[in-house]
Amino acid sequence: MNKKTTDFLVQNMVVFLFVILCIAATYFSKQPLTFVVSELFTRIARNSFIVLSLIIPVIAGMGLNFGIVIGAMAAQLAIFLTTYWGFTGISGFLFTAALATPFAVFFGFLVGKLFNYMKGNEMIGGLVLGYFADGIYQLVFLFIFGGVIKMNNPTLMIPTGVGVKNTIDLKDTVKYALDTVPMLTIVEIGFYLFLIILAGSTAFKLAKKQGVEWKSVGAKAAAAVVIYGLTFIGPVERFLSTDRLLLLSAVELWCLGMALWQLFGFVKWKLKMKKDKEEALASTFNPTKATVNVILAAVVYGLTYVPSIYKVLLVVRLPVLTYLCIGALCCFNNILMKTRLGQDMRTVGQSRTVANAAGINVDRIRIIAMIFSTVLASWGQLIFLQNVGTISTYGAHTQVGQFAIAALLVGGASVQKATNKQALLGIVLFHTLFIVSPLAGKELFGDPVIGEYFRVFVSYGVIALALAMHAWKKAPGGKKENKKANA
Repeated sequence: MNKKTTDFLVQNMVVFLFVILCIAATYFSKQPLTFVVSELFTRIARNSFIVLSLIIPVIAGMGLNFGIVIGAMAAQLAIFLTTYWGFTGISGFLFTAALATPFAVFFGFLVGKLFNYMKGNEMIGGLVLGYFADGIYQLVFLFIFGGVIKMNNPTLMIPTGVGVKNTIDLKDTVKYALDTVPMLTIVEIGFYLFLIILAGSTAFKLAKKQGVEWKSVGAKAAAAVVIYGLTFIGPVERFLSTDRLLLLSAVELWCLGMALWQLFGFVKWKLKMKKDKEEALASTFNPTKATVNVILAAVVYGLTYVPSIYKVLLVVRLPVLTYLCIGALCCFNNILMKTRLGQDMRTVGQSRTVANAAGINVDRIRIIAMIFSTVLASWGQLIFLQNVGTISTYGAHTQVGQFAIAALLVGGASVQKATNKQALLGIVLFHTLFIVSPLAGKELFGDPVIGEYFRVFVSYGVIALALAMHAWKKAPGGKKENKKANA
């Protein structure tokens, strides 16, 4: 076994371990794949956003943000107020997100300022800060609401009138508010937003006296109109009128989209070859890679005819807007890293000394990274709560940081490096184990509690292992440190 293979196995040992555990636990749980996969996609929709909110602080060199629990508190404060005021539906959800944002920005700013005084110890600082913030949170919900700020709502307040009830039901307010937005509404909103952005960018270029490619602008506008016009066709309108997308339909659309996109790229490349061969060869399009992608799409589509896979694909229904939000955050993380701010964050994460020498305001960049993470965590908690449909007032936020960080680490991320792919892989593996381990414990030992203990032990164990490896690498005798010193 060569050194590259050995290093790859060592770096991804947690991922391989969890793959084995998931397969074994799924087998011993004796549950049908229809149940496991359906539950898994529900958990992916609930938890992905908040896990992805951890990536920016890692890139900025602040490690695992245990302080995201404070973002969750901001979300719960906002959702309590909007529930008290009676806001409902998707408009109520959006207003809740808008209300949570300034709270999260303020809290993120304070956390970032504090972390600048404890450089190198942000993780333990975030953990302790979470407990401190929880004390203030409980003071607000147990005494200030009703005691200092008078509130009269018997469904939300304790019978004495002072303090909030342990559980708040969201079924009449924002439960499934995001999950149940019809695809037709999403397409309509997307169409108008696209036209506004296209008009805005064109007007900006004209104001700056920059050249405008009117043919390109017209082609984009025409394409948008055509796509929107398709929604008026009966079968298309009926398909888009639902709020959930069958997993089978999602796979079929992905296969079709992949094939058409690669075909479009190939045709465009061929036209370039006729006009300017050198420019075509210098382009990023790779005909071989495109062919492989088309074959892959064909294979995936072919697998949908396998009876066991087809049965699973027919059971799972995806909340479209929720998954679009997750995809948007993945795109945001990637785009951010290509901007000047993202490059500054990466530089600060790699070396604060080099960043200072390059004229980067390290403290400012770290505060911005923490604000981003806290705001995104608050939105992620709102997505989680609207999907669950209830709030455990004093407990919903307590394990947010622990489970999100464990999921990120399971996907192969570390204290120094995290990507969207690692976050999503970790969510799949971690929550698969969460679904099947109690059932496997019941089948093997006759007691589902054993499985509960096991998955809690695993979540703490993964975090402990990651922190131990981080400490080892930073130690004077650690391999990484020695290699850096030699370099």
